[in-house]
Amino acid sequence: MKIFRGFKHPGIAPACALTIGNFDGLHRGHQAMLSLLKGEAQQRGVPSCVLTFEPHPRDFFAALTHNPGLAPARVGTLRDKLCDLANCGVDQTVVLPFDAHLANLSPQAFIDKVLLQGVGARYVLVGDDFRFGQRRAGDYTLLDAAGLKQNFDVARMNSYEVHGLRVSSSAVREALGQGRMADANRLLGHPYRISGHVVHGRKLGRTLGFKTINQRFAHWKPAASGIFAVLVYGLSEQPLRGVANLGVRPSIDPRDVNGGRVLLETHCLDWPDSLGLEGAYGKIASVELLHKLHDELKYDSLDALTTGIQKDCQDARAYFATLRHHDQ
Repeated sequence: MKIFRGFKHPGIAPACALTIGNFDGLHRGHQAMLSLLKGEAQQRGVPSCVLTFEPHPRDFFAALTHNPGLAPARVGTLRDKLCDLANCGVDQTVVLPFDAHLANLSPQAFIDKVLLQGVGARYVLVGDDFRFGQRRAGDYTLLDAAGLKQNFDVARMNSYEVHGLRVSSSAVREALGQGRMADANRLLGHPYRISGHVVHGRKLGRTLGFKTINQRFAHWKPAASGIFAVLVYGLSEQPLRGVANLGVRPSIDPRDVNGGRVLLETHCLDWPDSLGLEGAYGKIASVELLHKLHDELKYDSLDALTTGIQKDCQDARAYFATLRHHDQ
């Protein structure tokens, strides 16, 4: 998959079949949409293209109005989004910076400058609640009328349901926020995962006897938080069982090297000897959050923290034992 930041690049396709959205947490509704898009692209002999935004438009307006409550909890990082789009077979993705200029384009200017001049859309597929342009004034009816006049096809996909539940990014966020990982799995079509480079932390875990791998979650408001039983992919041939803390680690000194940042901190229950102490740094690991053990806790001493981690490890092992028993 080709990835472009903005559309003023020589390698971008001159024409495409397009869909537009934030695609935060590529759920089963998105996957169905992309499948339809690929079929339409093939029929027309043009590449499939996704137009997405970074930051999320609601992040932009939250910052503009100094109202952080407007910003949605983030399901995935940009890396996760692009990996998921590539895995769905999308040919190219254009990441547009959502800024004041884009926010102030009228619906017709958005069609002219972005959809037609920018990416050469021959076919545009949108969701049933799609809005665009300044003050979200553009809707499907306006887009469809422009398509008839300006010679591009427009289609709309109605909401996608699983067991009677409408699949949406909001439903995924709600499931993750409430620790309902099995429901999130059903909506996404796979276990919820976060991937990224393993970065250096304070090395506190290894002094407590619990070596951890650290990955930064690039957004300040993750949809999920707390302590989880996890599987780690990318560090060894087999996935590694672990227990992970996603959040801001309230028991740790705020002057910590990663202080105040959202971190996914994972202790592998059985660390492979082949990695040694330093072998994970710089690698890209993917961590599946399978089962929530509890919310983040603030421990008043390192001894209490150590006891808490021991208990979490026991609970994670017990969870994996039930999975094994279930599989037999």
